[in-house]
Amino acid sequence: MSLARKGRTQRTVDYWPGFVDALSTLLLSIMFLLSVFVLAQFLLRREISGKEDVLNRLNSQINELTQLLALEKGGKQDLEDSLANLQASLASSEGERSRLQALLDQGAGSSDAANQQIGDLTGKLDAERQVSARAMSQIDLLNQQIAALRSQIAAIEGALQASEAKDEASQTKIADLGRRLNVALAQRVQELNRYRSDFFGRLREILSDRENIRIVGDRFVFQSEVLFPSGGNELNPEGQAEMAKLATAVLDLAKEIPSEINWVLRVDGHTDNVPLSGTGRYIDNWELSSARATSVVKFLISRGVPADRLAAAGFGEFQPIAEGDSPEARSQNRRIELKLTEK
Repeated sequence: MSLARKGRTQRTVDYWPGFVDALSTLLLSIMFLLSVFVLAQFLLRREISGKEDVLNRLNSQINELTQLLALEKGGKQDLEDSLANLQASLASSEGERSRLQALLDQGAGSSDAANQQIGDLTGKLDAERQVSARAMSQIDLLNQQIAALRSQIAAIEGALQASEAKDEASQTKIADLGRRLNVALAQRVQELNRYRSDFFGRLREILSDRENIRIVGDRFVFQSEVLFPSGGNELNPEGQAEMAKLATAVLDLAKEIPSEINWVLRVDGHTDNVPLSGTGRYIDNWELSSARATSVVKFLISRGVPADRLAAAGFGEFQPIAEGDSPEARSQNRRIELKLTEK
C-alpha cells in the first residue's frame, strides 16, 4: 500500500492538453460567432443593395419629371407672352375702332371710307379675340398638366421617404436579431457547459479511478488498451463493462437536458503514428480509428442510447496529444475521446 501511494504521489498531471482544448473550443466559438456576423452582414448588404436600386430608379423618375415640368413651364411662359402681346394688340385695335367710330359719328352722311376701315378693323379684332381664346385654352391645359406633374412628384417623394424609413427599420431589425442570436448562442453554450460538467462528474463517480481513463479539457478520454485488443476494433469484455457504465450515465443525462438543446455525444477514434502493415483487416490508421469509434457508438445504441444523439469520427494519427515516438507518447495517442457538444 505505501508503495502504491508513493507511485500515485509521483504522478504528474499534464494540464497543457486541457489548456489547448479549452483554447480550441474558444476559437471555434469565436469562429462560429464571426460566421453568424458575416452572414448577417451579407443579408444586410443584399437588402441595402435592393433598396439602393429602388432609390436610384425613383431619383431617375424625379429627374425626368423635373425636366418635363421645366419644359412645360417654359411653354406656358411663351404662351403667356403671346397672350400678353395679343391682348395689347387687341386693346390697340379697340382704341383705333373707338377713334374711327367717333369720326364716323361726326360725319355720318359722307363717311363710306371710314365705315369700310371700321369693318376691316372689326374683322381683325374678332380674329385676335379667337387667337386669344385659343391661347387661354392652351394655358389652362398647361396648368392642368403642371398640376398633374406636381402630384406625381409628390407621390414619388412620398414613396421615396417610405422606402428610406423601411430601410432604416430593416437595419434596426437585423441588428436586433443579431443581438438576440448572440445572446441565445451564449446561453446555449453556458447550458451545455453546465450539463457537460455534470456528465463528467457522473462519469468520474461510476467509472473506475484508473490512470488510463481521464478528463482532458472538455473531453473524456479512454486509452485504447482499456477497450480494444491491439490492432482490433471489437470491444473486449473490460471495454464493454466500461461502456455499459457510460451508457447508463448518458441515459440519465438525456432525461435532464431540455429538448430545445440539440446535443450529441461525439465519439472520436485516434491512433498512434505507427503505420499498419497492410496485411491485416485495416489498410491504415484512418480505417482503424473510424472502426473503433463506430464500434463504441453501436455498443451504446445496443444499450438504449438514441442513435440520433451519437456521432462517430476517426482521426487516425493526425491529432496527437503527446509529441514524440516514445512508447509512452504513442500509448497516450491511442485513445477514444467522448465529447458532449451541439449538433
